[in-house]
Amino acid sequence: MMPSSSCNGVQETPLHELEGIITPNGLHFERHHNGVPDIDPSTWRLTLHGRVERPLVFDLDALHRYPMTSRIAFIECGGNSNALWHPSPIQTPAGYAHGMLSCSEWTGVSLALLLDEAGLQADAAWLVADGYDASGVSVSIPLGKVLDDTLIALYQNGEPVRPENGFPARLLVPGWEGITHVKWLRSLQVTDQPLMSRFDTVSYTDLLKDGSVERFSFEMGVKSLITSPSPGQRLDGPGFYELRGLAWTGNGAVGRVEVSADGGQSWSEAALQEPVLDKALTRFRAPWQWNGAQAILQSRAYDAAGRAQPRRAELLERKGSNAYYHYNAILSWSVDTGGVVGHVYA
Repeated sequence: MMPSSSCNGVQETPLHELEGIITPNGLHFERHHNGVPDIDPSTWRLTLHGRVERPLVFDLDALHRYPMTSRIAFIECGGNSNALWHPSPIQTPAGYAHGMLSCSEWTGVSLALLLDEAGLQADAAWLVADGYDASGVSVSIPLGKVLDDTLIALYQNGEPVRPENGFPARLLVPGWEGITHVKWLRSLQVTDQPLMSRFDTVSYTDLLKDGSVERFSFEMGVKSLITSPSPGQRLDGPGFYELRGLAWTGNGAVGRVEVSADGGQSWSEAALQEPVLDKALTRFRAPWQWNGAQAILQSRAYDAAGRAQPRRAELLERKGSNAYYHYNAILSWSVDTGGVVGHVYA
């Protein structure tokens, strides 16, 4: 089992081949804007500076002397599922269209702890994080989120973060789009305003149908997909099947998930498999008796505030068709009379 790969610095998690909610480290999705830097941990340094009373510099040993905390959280690239903005449905296994999404146990140092040590100045409002990668990724993050639950992650699923996922240290910004989880950390600068780098402005910005732009869309929307059965798979004749899949949201824990076998004309509630955690993947399951007729399978997730995953038509009505990021509409899998599963818009 291998992640898919492309020449665009992307390797996706094969969600359709996995169970549970934890992604093995070797199958965690990757997104490199200009390759993976080769960093010597003995010479690596992280600078915390800007609008602080006491600028600080950390080496890896220094960070390991701080108290650590662990949490299970998903990371999803803002460009995940972006092929579905196109007018024709893509026919590919679910993980290779929606697999810029993974979930791990991350362990590291609370960034709020380090900022408390540095001492924030009165006008501190943003954190600009940049990494050692050749593309010069610099991302602006509101200080409120940083102080809430952001970690400097040093471990993933119990082992040091691998080079392709940010060794020796990366940010974990639970529930927010992947670009904010800056890898290969070099500098953390506290500022009074966003940097407005190309990653704040041109990239990860959606052009709306009225010509305006949607910028700083940090929180990932409520979303779900059925991983089995899913495109590329085939049912072995009529009978009992279990619909199973994943749901997630950047707004707390998943509230509930509904499934439909008739294209959304009727819905029934799926069972959420424990644990159901804040800003983590949640596995859902539902029984389905297939009678051999054509069917359209859908799942619809709700976040902690009761907001539902939108239908595709609703998302296009709100954002138009020029967007590239943050696609979270209900996904539809067709099942033909031969049991072949495909992707349709419904």
